Amino acid sequence: MANDKLLDRARDELFSHINRCGVLHASPEDQKSWMTETIDYLAERYPDLADGDLDQLVGIGLRFCQPAIARGGVSAEPIEETETEVVAEIEAVEVTEVEPEGATVA
Repeated sequence: MANDKLLDRARDELFSHINRCGVLHASPEDQKSWMTETIDYLAERYPDLADGDLDQLVGIGLRFCQPAIARGGVSAEPIEETETEVVAEIEAVEVTEVEPEGATVA
């Protein structure tokens, strides 16, 4: 198998492991430790990959684990409101009727 195809298969397998193992929610230190162990596993599964290829997989994997939006600034917890609270908010809003232009109010 060509080295590029082999690297692509190893990369796809790495992404699959990342998604299944929940490493995306781990601390950066735990991600690095997990990545080292996983790359060692992939090196055994794909012995034809060179050390440079494995280093490339580490970089790709760690970048894949980075959040698109930095964590911490905004709470990611969902807002939970009861139906009663939502209804109360809706009832509290005053709706005013707007008359179309040229219309007269009787």
